[in-house]
Formats: sequence, C-alpha cells, structure tokens
Amino acid sequence: MRTHGCGDLTEDLMEQPVTLCGWLHRRRDHGKLTFFDLRDRSGIAQITFHAGANAELHEQVQHYGPEYVLKVEGTVRKRPKGTENPKIPSGMVEISAQKVTVLNKAEAPPLEIDDEIEASDDVRMQWRYIDLRRPKTQERFIVRHSVIHQMRMALDALGFLDVETPILTKSTPEGARDYLVPSRVNPGQFYALPQSPQLFKQLLMVAGFEKYYQIARCFRDEDLRADRQPEFTQLDLEMSFVNEEDVYGVIETMLQKIFKETLDVDLKIPFQRISYDEAQEKYQTDKPNLKTEENPWAFCWVTQFPLFLKDEQTGAVVSSHHPFTAPHPDDIDKITSAPQEVRSRAYDLVLNGVELGSGSIRIHQEDVQRKVFDALGLDAKTVQDRFGFLLKAFQYGAPPHAGIALGLDRLVALILKVDSIREVIAFPKSQRAACPLTEAPSNVSKDQLKDLGITVVQKATV
Repeated sequence: MRTHGCGDLTEDLMEQPVTLCGWLHRRRDHGKLTFFDLRDRSGIAQITFHAGANAELHEQVQHYGPEYVLKVEGTVRKRPKGTENPKIPSGMVEISAQKVTVLNKAEAPPLEIDDEIEASDDVRMQWRYIDLRRPKTQERFIVRHSVIHQMRMALDALGFLDVETPILTKSTPEGARDYLVPSRVNPGQFYALPQSPQLFKQLLMVAGFEKYYQIARCFRDEDLRADRQPEFTQLDLEMSFVNEEDVYGVIETMLQKIFKETLDVDLKIPFQRISYDEAQEKYQTDKPNLKTEENPWAFCWVTQFPLFLKDEQTGAVVSSHHPFTAPHPDDIDKITSAPQEVRSRAYDLVLNGVELGSGSIRIHQEDVQRKVFDALGLDAKTVQDRFGFLLKAFQYGAPPHAGIALGLDRLVALILKVDSIREVIAFPKSQRAACPLTEAPSNVSKDQLKDLGITVVQKATV
C-alpha cells in the first residue's frame, strides 16, 4: 500500500512520487495552507495541502481528526527555508499531497500521542494500544528487539541450540507460588505454569544437547514490585561439561556484543568477581552497586554463596538459590551434619546493584541430589512425587552441567534507564496482577467450571 515509511524520506527522493500510510499525528491550519504530520513506526513526515493547487483536496482534509488512518500520495519537495526540522530524519523535505484516502476514521484518543504528555500508569495501561503508539514507547521495544536479536546471534555463534520447553507442566514449587491450570480430561489434577524451565533444561543436558538456550516465558504467583511481574521473560541457558568460568565467559561475551550494538558501549571483560562473604562484609548486601563515573555499567559476579539458609520465620533449612545447585565438593559430607556450613557453586550476575541473573553448577548425581532433598526436610514421598522423573534421569548417565537465567525485562529496563520493567513489557499487569486493558482475570461461566469439576467458594468476610 505504500512505497516508503514516513521517517525514510530524504533529499535523495526530491521530486519523486511517493505513497505513505500512517496516522494523522498533528495538523496545523494556516488559511489556505494546511500541514499534516503523518506518523508511522519509522517516524513522521510533513504533508502539505495548498488550497490554490487543489481546493477540493484542501477542503476534504479539513474534516480529518487526530489518529485518522490515512494513505497519502504525493511528491517529495524541499521544505521552504526556515521551516526545516533537522531533529528528525525527514525534516528537510515535505510531501505535496495529490490524493488522500481515509483507511479508517478514529475517535479522539483518550491519551495524546506525544512523548511529553504524561498520564497515570492506570490510564496508560487501560489504553495500552494507544500508549504504545507514542514514539518513545515504541523505541523501547525496538531496543528490546535488538537486545534479543544480539543474544540469539551471540549464542548461535557459540553453538547453542534454541529449544522450547513445556508451558503446561508439573507443579514443583521453587520458592514462589505456582499458577495452576486444571485439567479437564484428568479431573481433580492440575498443571502448573513454569516458574522457570529449570528441570527441563537439565533433562536436555541428560539428553545430550550440551548447549541449550531459550527466550523463556516464566510465571510466578508472587507479590509485585517495580521489577517483578506475574509473567516475565528470561534468557535461559544450560551447558554440559563446563565449570563456572565457562558460564561467565559465555555471558560476558554475549553482553559485550549487546552493549556494543545497542548502546555503542565497550564493556570491559572479564567482569569483577566478588565472593558472597566479601560482598556482605564490604557492602552489607549480595547485590553490590559498584557504579562509578571509568565505570557507569558496573557488572560483577557474586560467587560462593552458601548452599542453604535458615528461614527467619520458621527456622527451617531452605535453599539459597534452588535445590538443584551443586555443593562445593569439599563440603558434601556436611550436607547432613552441618548444612549451613556448606558452600555452593552458585553465582549471581549483578549490574549497578541490581541482580540481573542467577545460576550455578548443577547437581548431576542422584545420591547427592537426595542428600540435598533430605537436608531440606523433604520426605521420600514428596521427593518422588515432585522430582522422581529427574532422579530417574540421573540414573542414565547425566553429564556435569551448569547454567544461568538472566532477566530479559530487567536487562532492557536497565539499558533504557526506566524505573519499572512494566515500561518494557508490551501488555504488563498491574500491582494487583490484573490487566487493565482486557480486565483479566475475570469470571468464567458455570458451564466452564462444571467441565473442570470446580466449585468456587467465596471467602468469608470478617
């Protein structure tokens, strides 16, 4: 329908006919001369209508309102001296319109499509498809696309395979609550949406894939903050026959490429390494902010976490990361006798005081994995019900393996210097884990509940 994007017009196209499609961004009327700013994803083009040249067309366009979807045919002209706009790529030229077709009318939008107009988050999320038309908002998703593209290119070059893992899977709680999905064909039984692909990526190592990655959707039913959403995206990867330094090298090489291509920033690698004990002693946190004026992007690896921690409320032994993290080989005998003295082979990647990712060398031996489950107080039946398939897989030649997951939403938010990951998610949830746009979650029909064998019980009010 069009020959060019609105932002693609340059002086090289002078006096050539073009056809553009887009939204009526802004209009300016000066008697017999009317200007339209036509907007598409590529940018803005100035369209001129001269009553003297075409009175009928000039009269026709007077009835067009903001956000009308238009097709404009015309000729590229040089803007009159003094009206140029060097701030935009198409700012030296304009289109002298010969024909305009209305592709769709539009009601006045509830938000002005302007980067300088700020509306409340609730309004923006309710009208998200309007909010996403703003050039600044679209630019964030162009950056997000670039980051993912560079990730894929870097990992493909290193021999990784992109493998999808199930969304409907088994409930194996990893610290947060699972989102559960009832099974119609298996009444009374439930799937869970994955909090991470952790177990499946370990099984892929057992299967001999050796280098796996995935841009993975994950789900956690937890209280929300600026850097959390009930559904989020992470870069997930796993490798066989590696140690910690191999994992560090892959991630550092990948991030170096991302920052160069996206921000033209040269990251210095290798990143600094800080032990957990050193970070706690020196910075009183396991997420130290090392940012300075030689170093605005201060990456560091925090290493040598304890394998177990003590839950402050219950006093129970819990995993510092997750129960599949390998213990330091010198501390395996302490798992039963002194679990809180056991060092782990876990590592976190921190950027400017924000945890960007977490990973570890994994347990690949059945007997060690059972010792860890025992230390966590999991009885034999619970272990079998939740993790029996993993332990069985370890009996068939599981290789040593390791991996990491990086929060993609969090990384892009840090690169763009925005306060919340909601700004880099196309359709985010609210603080109440709801979608203001679609009004999800919502009630379902009695027939749907009947098919699932579910009865909704109202909570008693005090």
